[in-house]
Amino acid sequence: MKTITRLLTGAAMALATAAPGFAAEFRLGLITPPPHIWTKAAEAFGTELAEASGGTHSVTVFPARQLGNEAEMLQQLQTGALDMAFMTVAEVSNRAPDFGALYAPYLADDIGHAGRILRSDTARDMLDQLPGKAGVVGTGFGMAGLRQIVSRGEINSAEDLAGLKLRVTPFEPILDFYNAIGTAPTPMPLPDVYDALANGQVDAIDMDAELIWVLKYYEHADTIVQSDHMMFPMVGLVSARVWAGLSEEDRAMIGDLMARHVDSTIDSYVEKEQGWLDQIRDTGRSYKQVDESFFSEAIATWNDTWSDRAPSLAALREVAAQTAE
Repeated sequence: MKTITRLLTGAAMALATAAPGFAAEFRLGLITPPPHIWTKAAEAFGTELAEASGGTHSVTVFPARQLGNEAEMLQQLQTGALDMAFMTVAEVSNRAPDFGALYAPYLADDIGHAGRILRSDTARDMLDQLPGKAGVVGTGFGMAGLRQIVSRGEINSAEDLAGLKLRVTPFEPILDFYNAIGTAPTPMPLPDVYDALANGQVDAIDMDAELIWVLKYYEHADTIVQSDHMMFPMVGLVSARVWAGLSEEDRAMIGDLMARHVDSTIDSYVEKEQGWLDQIRDTGRSYKQVDESFFSEAIATWNDTWSDRAPSLAALREVAAQTAE
């Protein structure tokens, strides 16, 4: 596979005439709170870039939506008003629908398998699309944990989810999944989720184990469903306009360092995911572990919808089969 620098040089040079002046003090935005694994990885990237550049470059990290939500940050990246971001692939898929393939239900068997899929050449080659479709340069993939369901009521089958107001991240692949189940998917930013679950504004949430445990969403749950139904990738991004103003040497340094720190989040989740799940189980809430048969009809509906919309889906399924254990 071509290197990140070679992949994106053409797109970056095409924007060079519109690029702003070289910026040594980069701004990097995230939606995750300061203690989150993604935020820590972003800070480590900034520290190492300062060291590797001999102090020429620095990165100021803005966590917790300080620079706006992901849609707003992506717009800022496109104009060059924001230099960098660690962003969910969810938002990217709103601009480049092929990335919806990464959210195929049960594409990954477990958290380690999800990491192997994201580290494949097939997944990384998808980043080639981003300069033209989203105005950004993708340096590599990271992830959060697999998706689980937390409900205020008892859940024994997918039919029990029908009609529930269920908090989701607002992007089409997950909206289509929960619409197929018959829920009322309800987009909501992370800072609002705890209170919304507590006061009944939503009946259930789609969330990863880390935040279920760390942000104590389980406190307002009657049932936790460990479904592992979908992985939740993240991508390291640089504004294509900013990238165009960098030297070849700086592109290589920034691209390689960001890719390494984004990738490090995969190892973090593989190591910690089971521990969070065990702690959630030990809270004494009703805890159910299910597999894809729980959602069989919804999965078939999702596959029918996305097999045409996401051309990379077939190739990713091949990778998944080859990397399964």
